[in-house]
Amino acid sequence: MISTIVTAALFMIALGTVLAIILAIANKKLFVYEDPRIEEVDDMLPQAQCGACGTPGCRPFAEAVVAGTKNPSACTVNSPEGNAEIAAYLGVGMGDHEKVVARLACAGGTHVAYTRAKYEGLKSCQAASVVSGGGKGCSWGCLGLGDCADVCDFDAIYMDEHGLPIVIEDKCTACNDCVVVCPKDLFTLMPVSQKLYVACKSLDEGDTAQQECEVACTACEKCVVDAPKGLIEIKNNLAVINYEKYQDFDVDRTPIERCPTGAIVWLDSKLGSTHASKGKEGMKPHRTGSLPIG
Repeated sequence: MISTIVTAALFMIALGTVLAIILAIANKKLFVYEDPRIEEVDDMLPQAQCGACGTPGCRPFAEAVVAGTKNPSACTVNSPEGNAEIAAYLGVGMGDHEKVVARLACAGGTHVAYTRAKYEGLKSCQAASVVSGGGKGCSWGCLGLGDCADVCDFDAIYMDEHGLPIVIEDKCTACNDCVVVCPKDLFTLMPVSQKLYVACKSLDEGDTAQQECEVACTACEKCVVDAPKGLIEIKNNLAVINYEKYQDFDVDRTPIERCPTGAIVWLDSKLGSTHASKGKEGMKPHRTGSLPIG
């Protein structure tokens, strides 16, 4: 009996020793080195996990910065001082990273856009969009129920008195959440240096478009004529700016000046948006339908 117990004990000791040796060898063979600086850089990041830097989160971004494939300045949520601290710690430059912000391709608030029916239901653009398109005359226009403002974790979007989202550029991190949540696909992430912009997505013909919204693009082509050749063209009744060529031209406010509705705008981070004066003066009071939907 005792000898059996001793034999079992010795067997277990031997087995444990063999397994320990195997694990030690495997640990040595399979060991993956991780640069300790990754942990340090990760601790210096804001942990927003927003993806604005182009990686799935702060940890992957820290790995990319340490590896040299991304610059510290690519984190748009972190403060400039925070990114400078990361750069100093790694002994690298901050890098050039132009600020990117979300922009809304619609200026048709309740004061200028026609509403054919009153939506009654869940206060959500996504919900309203599946019920007769939300009731707005322009099927491409902003529904104004604030899904974009609700989803923004950085308080960079608020709804104005006319039911249009306003992006605070200083707070915007280009996290892409508003782009994803908008059922009308109205938000675009753009570098702040691209100041010429079309604040409309309507594909209706000129008169039809303006009947639904006073500030809609009418495809009159005045902006095309006034802009450098090749910068703006009309596609499907809508002015489209070729941003691939934007840096090749000396772009100024000239293309917005004769826009009859103010659909072509000039965006400035400090002064806000500038429309053609005629477009502003042409804005008419909001007209509302009476048929409830939802």
